[in-house]
Amino acid sequence: MRARIALHVLRVGFGFVEEDLRIHERSDLVLRMNPVHRSVPILIHRGRPICGSINILQYIDEVWAKRVSTRLLPPDPLKRASARFWADFVDHESKGEEKEMAKAELLGQLRRLEGVLGDRSFSGDEFGFLDIVLIPFSSMFHGYKQHMWVKRCKERESVRQVLPDEGEMYELHKKWYGIE
Repeated sequence: MRARIALHVLRVGFGFVEEDLRIHERSDLVLRMNPVHRSVPILIHRGRPICGSINILQYIDEVWAKRVSTRLLPPDPLKRASARFWADFVDHESKGEEKEMAKAELLGQLRRLEGVLGDRSFSGDEFGFLDIVLIPFSSMFHGYKQHMWVKRCKERESVRQVLPDEGEMYELHKKWYGIE
């Protein structure tokens, strides 16, 4: 979802191939393009693979953002490092017994951040990298629906056309991750 949102934001045309994640065995394309992890997402640009959603977002920003004068990552190196730190933090959330506590903590942090940010996005004044990293989680937790940030993100066409049906995704995540 992250890569597709970023490509839509930057108005980059692309083809999309869905990989059925309910099936354990990966397609030949995934096995060829990501033989190490054998996982998605994979962006194939000029016949070469870029793997991992955060890596893909950074690649998209470096390759296409300049041509439309919209950056996903902030131009300031310190702000870029901070955005990458939080993206990494979100991607390596707690597992197992700590999951409920981590979920509650994440929702609490989002509420505090929203209070501080007001009308701005997580990426600052413009929709960007950290917003794209976080918005796919909105389908996992019903608590996200209360956040103005989620509503603002979902007003964007680039987000609306990518995010899956919330009810479906919530039920799927409850089953896969034991999330309530």
